[in-house]
Amino acid sequence: MNRDNRPIRSYVLRQGRISRAQQFAHQNLMPKYGLAFRPSLLELDQVFGRSAPKILEIGSGMGESTAKIALENPEKDYLAIEVHTPGVGSLLKLLEADHLGNVRIIQHDAVEVVEKMIPDSSLSGIHIFFPDPWPKKRHHKRRLIQPELIALLCRKLMENGYIHAATDWEDYAEHILSVMNAEPLLTNRAKDYSDRPDYRPLTKFEQRGIGLGHGVRDIIFRKISAGK
Repeated sequence: MNRDNRPIRSYVLRQGRISRAQQFAHQNLMPKYGLAFRPSLLELDQVFGRSAPKILEIGSGMGESTAKIALENPEKDYLAIEVHTPGVGSLLKLLEADHLGNVRIIQHDAVEVVEKMIPDSSLSGIHIFFPDPWPKKRHHKRRLIQPELIALLCRKLMENGYIHAATDWEDYAEHILSVMNAEPLLTNRAKDYSDRPDYRPLTKFEQRGIGLGHGVRDIIFRKISAGK
């Protein structure tokens, strides 16, 4: 494919350092908790072995928040998408330690997963916590949250399902708020930014940012019916 026609990725596959424990977990636990990418729709109830609200997390990072949320909300199922192997290995370790059967992981590009694997109107919620801010202006086109993605995510949400984004970059927060406000199928129950819900835990990353004076902004919109 011509280089000029390649799709813009919202992430960079950095080599990073992977610990022995993360590597061991990745090799041995992905068959238990992981799902291989395939260009066909999932039967989500079949994947989790039950009928329950399904929450998608785009970019689970090192998995700290994902595991804690899943542990504290056992009545819900969580599908985590992450491309970086150290993060996947870290989350797998946490899932095994807490015997969490309500999380599955897909290690692949999030947009392709959403487009090709997630059925329409199947999700109760979508979490996008601390996506890469791509702070340089020339890189803003690489930011994950764009009008096209939000429109796609709306298709996957049930009526009254929610999209919850969080960021500690003020200009990215303003961008996210603008993009979601422009989507006709979404409504903001807050005036602009929301208070952090109890279900989203404070991470070490977030606590460090707060210590450096970075304000964290939660943006939560819900899907309305097309007829409203």
